[in-house]
Amino acid sequence: MVREKIEIVEVGVRDGLQNDPANASTDMKLEFIDRLLEAGVRRLEAASFVNPRAVPQMADSKDVMARVPRGRGARYIGLALNARGLADAIDAKCDEVNFVVSASDGFGIRNQNADTAETVKRFGEIAEGAREAEIFCSVIVTTAFGCPFDGEISEERLLGVVGDLLDHKPDELAIADTIGVATPWDVKARMDAVQDLLASRGASVPLRLHVHNTRNTGIANVFAAVEAGVRIIDASCGGLGGCPFAPKATGNISTEDVVFMLERAGFDTGIDLDLLIKTAHWLEEALGHSVPGMVAKAGGFPANVL
Repeated sequence: MVREKIEIVEVGVRDGLQNDPANASTDMKLEFIDRLLEAGVRRLEAASFVNPRAVPQMADSKDVMARVPRGRGARYIGLALNARGLADAIDAKCDEVNFVVSASDGFGIRNQNADTAETVKRFGEIAEGAREAEIFCSVIVTTAFGCPFDGEISEERLLGVVGDLLDHKPDELAIADTIGVATPWDVKARMDAVQDLLASRGASVPLRLHVHNTRNTGIANVFAAVEAGVRIIDASCGGLGGCPFAPKATGNISTEDVVFMLERAGFDTGIDLDLLIKTAHWLEEALGHSVPGMVAKAGGFPANVL
């Protein structure tokens, strides 16, 4: 029996480490990447080409990309928020670029010094540049369920932003619960609504979910997205993460937790859970602090590695 595939986008190296107090070294990031590849990860955020004064933990992104293992079937993603960032990502031979548009003006101004309308316009420029360079370009809609500054984000507001982004033909669309306020019912309703909008526009754009486990709803929200037909999920080994520009936005959903749930449900993630758990344990030693993921603490089942 062929199991249905769900793709995991590992974000620990970039989104996970960008807010970590340990300020991981370049060598540590490269070992992290190597361990993730050994575990079967084939698509991962590896770099951020933003102003290093804003995110100093990512200041070595060019060095990281110069040394990542090539020829192992991995696709490396770089975050680029302007033309210079895109040029740097292309020069660094990233396989993909991610761009961010906030569903709320308040977060957009603090994160990118621009409101939603302006960042949508910037995405159009990035998307065009990416097409010219023949590089895959995703757009992430942050604060899609709520904003730490503007409060509630309506479904209508989200759909309006997504509709504007579709004008610029993204290769992939990610919907993000940046501050971990969504419930599974929210996720199901909004993913259904976005898919209806895509269908009405005749847009065959893959959907991706990015959630934070700030209020312990992350794994339930992944389930809801899968039930809604989403087959690309962001996750961070160990549950590392948090946004430097969103107060109290704690870690991403743990990759081990997501892989355990999906594999137990009969899906194929292509990732070796035991090796992933070992990587989470290594992370705790390398960073000098515990990580919040649950499965790494309890082990898989049946237990093969403890």
